[in-house]
Amino acid sequence: MHSVPAKIHAPVAPRSLNPFETWWQAPELTHVHRLPMSSLRNQAETQLLNGRWKFVLATSPGDVAAGMHDPKFDDRQWQLHDVPGCWTMQDTFDKPHYTNVQMPFVERPPAVPAHNPTGCYRHHFSVDTTWMGRRIVLRVGGAESALQVFVNGHAVGMAKDSRLASEWDVTPYVRSGKNLMSAICVKWSDATFIEDQDQWWHGGIHRDIELYVTEPTHLADVQIVARLSDDLATGILGVTTTVGFVDGYRRGFSVRATVTGANGKLVARMAPEKVLDDRNPYSFQGYTTRHSATIPAANNWSAEQPHLYSVVVELIDGEGAVVERAEQHVGFRNVEIVGRDLLINGARVLIRGVNRHDFDRSTGRVISVDSMRADIVFLKQFGFNAIRTSHAPNDPRFLDLCDEIGMYVVDEANIESHAFLSSLCRDSRYTSAWVERGARMVQRDKNHPSIIMWSLGNEAGYGPNHDAQAAWMRRYDPTRPIQYEGAITVNHDLVQGVSDVLCPMYPSIDEIVSAAARLTNSLPLIMCEYAHAMGNSLGTLADYWDAIESTPGLQGGFIWEFWDHGLEQPLPDGTMRWAYGGDFGDTPNDGNFVCDGLVWPDRTPKPALAEHKQLGAPVTLQWGRGGNLRVKNRQYFTGLGWLRASYTIEVDGVVARRGPLTLPSCEPGHTADVAWVVPAILAVRGAAVMLTVSFVTASDLPWASKGFEVCWAQMAVPAGSVTRTVSRRARDAPSGVDAIEILGALPTLSLYRAPIDNDRVHAHDPSAPPAISWWEWGLDRGIPDDVVHTRQVRRSAGGSITIRERVVIPERLADLPRIGVTFEIPPGYENASWLGYGPGESYPDRCRGVRFGRFSSTVADFYAPHVRPQEHGLHIGTRGCSFTNGERTLTVTGDRPLAFSASHYSAVDLATATHDVELTPRPETIVHLDVAHRGLGVASCGPDTLEKYMVRPGAYEWSYTITADRS
Repeated sequence: MHSVPAKIHAPVAPRSLNPFETWWQAPELTHVHRLPMSSLRNQAETQLLNGRWKFVLATSPGDVAAGMHDPKFDDRQWQLHDVPGCWTMQDTFDKPHYTNVQMPFVERPPAVPAHNPTGCYRHHFSVDTTWMGRRIVLRVGGAESALQVFVNGHAVGMAKDSRLASEWDVTPYVRSGKNLMSAICVKWSDATFIEDQDQWWHGGIHRDIELYVTEPTHLADVQIVARLSDDLATGILGVTTTVGFVDGYRRGFSVRATVTGANGKLVARMAPEKVLDDRNPYSFQGYTTRHSATIPAANNWSAEQPHLYSVVVELIDGEGAVVERAEQHVGFRNVEIVGRDLLINGARVLIRGVNRHDFDRSTGRVISVDSMRADIVFLKQFGFNAIRTSHAPNDPRFLDLCDEIGMYVVDEANIESHAFLSSLCRDSRYTSAWVERGARMVQRDKNHPSIIMWSLGNEAGYGPNHDAQAAWMRRYDPTRPIQYEGAITVNHDLVQGVSDVLCPMYPSIDEIVSAAARLTNSLPLIMCEYAHAMGNSLGTLADYWDAIESTPGLQGGFIWEFWDHGLEQPLPDGTMRWAYGGDFGDTPNDGNFVCDGLVWPDRTPKPALAEHKQLGAPVTLQWGRGGNLRVKNRQYFTGLGWLRASYTIEVDGVVARRGPLTLPSCEPGHTADVAWVVPAILAVRGAAVMLTVSFVTASDLPWASKGFEVCWAQMAVPAGSVTRTVSRRARDAPSGVDAIEILGALPTLSLYRAPIDNDRVHAHDPSAPPAISWWEWGLDRGIPDDVVHTRQVRRSAGGSITIRERVVIPERLADLPRIGVTFEIPPGYENASWLGYGPGESYPDRCRGVRFGRFSSTVADFYAPHVRPQEHGLHIGTRGCSFTNGERTLTVTGDRPLAFSASHYSAVDLATATHDVELTPRPETIVHLDVAHRGLGVASCGPDTLEKYMVRPGAYEWSYTITADRS
């Protein structure tokens, strides 16, 4: 309900938009007439202006059609364009462009190219007569990279900063009935140089456009601090409300506030406070009111238990009528740094984080709420508890969902000057932009409990602009720490005045362990980027976490990154591909370095994600004394009541026992005994007897349905348990099928695999050779002459063959991809099964996400569709594998666990393929059987795999048997 204003808000004369002739090349000019940033978003009366707008793309700002802002302008020849929408994704002459460090043009800041795509927008909308006489505000959620707006031909304002909303008071220009909004969006501007993120360059208005209305006296902002008492039992609330007076101060207004719980029950009522006009200029603090309240027995907010409360603030006029009402969701939680620990509600929470951009494969930067929710649900299901908004504030609705579903967030300012790393952070022309981008982010997002840290930006060097930015943010919001990698890059030992955490980028395990041992009186070390997930990657992730969990001072990090940012691109033959740098004719470009995520562009998980899910398991099991089973609760705030467990005991992958497992009561961080005794199992000697326990959700959760498997634990049943063993029965005689008859030839020695992105120094350059000299050594063409290979072959009467291999690798071949054999199976042997680790692929340095058992698949399903074709599909620790065509079965067993892979593509196929043409599968199956296989590492951007996962020179011996049977 709105009271009738005492005075009509009269229009004022239009103002000059700006004094600069080339406003898009003036870094000192960050905005014109833009309203202060506010945390208030969901106004009661809002009109969404999204839809199909009239649009034309000019080649430069100077080519904008004269008179386009006139309501009488003839735009019938203009095309229709989706708003929000990137024009680069909507069939214009300007296409997406990808660069990482380098700029996409040669100009030096603040100059930009003369050819500068400029979007021209026109849209008619209607305003109800009830809005007249009230304050009308235009909000543009985001535009890349510089925007001018006009209403009914009047210049309203200008703004830069592509990732935060800009608002303007358009009351003087809006009339009852039909209105026109027009806008000019310039792609390249002085702001482009500090939006040089490792991402696609787009152009256009990519977030919502809306109008909202308030009374002339209105709520301008609400700042809420919701913390916990020292004993974490009582919620302490502070509410600061800022009131705006368009017509000048008017007496009699007051503000009141209430707090309700999730069930809608009122838990606190705060009495009205008058909005005063303090005439003393020395003490005047603006038109603000302050409320406080304590909430006994408050439910704490955490990513595990995201309890939210609702704070309602009401603006009341002198007659007692509610003029405006605003609702904010808050959570009571503490964030502090004590010594070298980041504490959340007093607990040293390990940060299992990921870097995430707002991204959609078909629309670029335009994303829906459903897509945002799906991202968070997906990440929760795979064991993540934190997100860094790389490298700019995300859509504000995303933060609402993080509050609701439960995710810790590092909110990052929209600043990256990678190509001018050392200069712009010291350039006083950019100081205002630096400070404003940090300040506006904090002002918008301050009330979100999910945000536990602010970030000053990314890869922008370190200079006085950062000092100014950090000082503003720290003074405005002392409740959260600040992180910035650029301030600690040169020397971790430096006393930090800017970053409250050590947040290195792509350090090795040795580096972080050494830093933690050396810097005992320093700050928490939380990697802002690590474990570069490009292609077939994430090698040594478990080794990182072994170090993190055992080393004081190390507290986790953020994997780079969530998405492969491949954009949908139709090809002339009608097929669709996921495009990367260069695919749109964009020059210069950084190739497929934009495809470096944990998921493919359609959010399908890469095989590596199983590793993280298991490493982030909330519970683990171990054998206790006397064969007892012990459970450890690795959570920080939650018991085990939300989980249900069941077990299986398998003998060589065959289930021998199964049943429910009752979990004990176990406090966070503690261990407890499970009331369970290993049942008697009959097994042959030498068989693998494995206990596997599955933990699933006991009921529906916001991020998982009932019965969703959260994690599992697997352990070998101790030899001294009650398991009974018997001698292994001799194998039945083969059926007389000759294995060589099926294969056609004996297996051949293989030392080569198709390179993965991590095997290259410059993964973003598809033409770069491997970092190691595999091609120089000719491994892709055959076996070097100085490799000594001998073999013994024994054929049985039943048709099986046993082969003993011996390979001696000379010292010059210092780093090999694999040592093994390869052979081809004729077409039709499509169904595969194996006893070993699965069900997904595994590598020597990425194998915690697989369990031992008997698994089956098809050869076609082993294929991993990396955007850039590469090695994939390995299964380590295999005791035996089989392939069948329904009539005959070919089985391979080794004298020790070996690694196998099977594919319809050869290593050379994958190594020479590009994503321009879809790979054509071969009809036959190519099998690799390895005694040694190189680890994956993360060397596309970061350290290589560890020494223990390398394949070095020396002698290698192994044997295997190939048997053919009738099915």
